[in-house]
Amino acid sequence: MLRFAHIWILWGLAAVPLLIILFAGVRTWKKRALARLGDKEVIVRIMPDVSFSRPTLKFILYIIAYGLIIIGLADPQIGTRTEDIKRDGADIMILLDVSNSMLSQDLAPNRLENAKRALDQLISSLHNDRIGIVVFAGEPYVQLPMTTDYSAAKLFLNEISPGMVPTQGTAIGAAIDMGMQSLDFKNNTAKAMILMTDGENHEDDAVKAAEAAADKKVAIHVIGFGSPQGSPIPVYLNGKQAGFHVDSAGHTVISKLNEDMCKEIAAAGNGVFVRASNAGSGLNIVMDQVNKMQQKGYDSKQFKDFEDRFQFFFVIAFLLLVVEFFISNRKSLRLSKLKLFEVKKP
Repeated sequence: MLRFAHIWILWGLAAVPLLIILFAGVRTWKKRALARLGDKEVIVRIMPDVSFSRPTLKFILYIIAYGLIIIGLADPQIGTRTEDIKRDGADIMILLDVSNSMLSQDLAPNRLENAKRALDQLISSLHNDRIGIVVFAGEPYVQLPMTTDYSAAKLFLNEISPGMVPTQGTAIGAAIDMGMQSLDFKNNTAKAMILMTDGENHEDDAVKAAEAAADKKVAIHVIGFGSPQGSPIPVYLNGKQAGFHVDSAGHTVISKLNEDMCKEIAAAGNGVFVRASNAGSGLNIVMDQVNKMQQKGYDSKQFKDFEDRFQFFFVIAFLLLVVEFFISNRKSLRLSKLKLFEVKKP
């Protein structure tokens, strides 16, 4: 495995095309300046010892050496040995509802942002657990496959928005099925799903999907976002709120938490149901249930004994600079006397 100890230094390679453009511009300017002095053959006779090709050769050697020095300063390292590490943890698949109703503001700042904030705190608290994210509205999509890369998980979490799923609705059953497909059943690690939704307008048999997951020892815990009283769904135009969703009769649509449906899904999935509030999402209660599961180990590989390889780049760059130093801009007198292709007159 190859890595760089100081990868930010590689930004220095961005100067390579700039130097090439600058050199080409200078060469063009010189050619035009010489052309104004007279005919090319006359100029060559006036300056017989000046080489017009060697500066280009010297620049090529210089630019290659510069690139090698930048790579060397970034300190490329090669992992020479892999090590199998036994980790103890659970596989946690997050099923996050991103339908428009999750923009309702009965939870500050809205249901979706409240859920994302809770997930960010959850990811920060994980250690050996693997996490994945499935987002869904009318259709489900895998946003993040199972991973222990918590930094990547937070990056993917920040990109989640209702606009990423064009089909509206709340296909909870399809999201559970996709979550099951994304789990790795080849190992014996304890597995759980955390469904975060308002449960409104579900379009399929979510309870049946939860029962199927429970049959495979996958617990489904449900966190309900919203209030029984409900809240209007805001409409945004160019990033600014422009009103609220209305029905065909022109009445404002009120989105309410379908608590009964959420409880049914949790019961069918052998999990718990928690209703989120402005005081807390209830994820701590859910994670207590996850931690009670028998967590079995899984194997992961890590590269060990990384060795520096910057020496090779510095040596080659040094040799190229030495060659460039000894290449003169003037023609070699000995070579210029060798007129191999000159036709002698009888």
